[in-house]
Amino acid sequence: MSYLSATNMTGGYGKADILHDCTLTVDKGQIAVIVGPNGAGKSTAMKAVFGMLGLRAGQVTLDGTDISALSPQDRVKKGMGFVPQVNNVFPTMTVEENLEMGAFIRNDNYRVTMEQVFDLFPILKDKRRQNAGELSGGQRQQVAVGRALMTQPKLLMLDEPTAGVSPIVMDELFDRIIEVARTGISILMVEQNARQALEIADKGYVLVQGANKYTDTGQALLADPDVRRTFLGG
Repeated sequence: MSYLSATNMTGGYGKADILHDCTLTVDKGQIAVIVGPNGAGKSTAMKAVFGMLGLRAGQVTLDGTDISALSPQDRVKKGMGFVPQVNNVFPTMTVEENLEMGAFIRNDNYRVTMEQVFDLFPILKDKRRQNAGELSGGQRQQVAVGRALMTQPKLLMLDEPTAGVSPIVMDELFDRIIEVARTGISILMVEQNARQALEIADKGYVLVQGANKYTDTGQALLADPDVRRTFLGG
């Protein structure tokens, strides 16, 4: 059984369904990437998995446990970490304070985890006393990912982690995401930079109008002529 199994999700906002029988699964330590055109429901699917969107149909299980009825806060306690695309740091708090906020659900000594975050993102250690709002876009993304890692998640969900950053920073973030997955943490990621994201993906999902259009390994999707022509620019 997949570590995350979000099956047959149908739902949206109010009476308008955005997701239509959408299914996403991620195995332990896998990187799964959701790509597709604007308005395809990618971020909506992520929010549904995290419990921020009510579903009319479908089920979400984590490590074999049905969590469909749980709030986002309770899903964090079960092992989910979520990094939204925008407003994902506390700009008037220092880097270290942002990371401490990520440990709010923990009662143990979180300093070891903080050092692991600093090992993953060395620039954050150098800037630990600096307010997060003063950092570059790429550095703020590192803070946001680091704060999510402070909860010790088993599943890390990233909504457009490379939005607005340079290609060099994008490559660096993807390298760090690979490192996180190698520790056994499952990754579910929505990404506009589809070609680059599929290159690091164990599994890829192409969504169109809230439904699964293509599902395969990242490499298979990159090699699929229909996917390349329609979604990857040829």
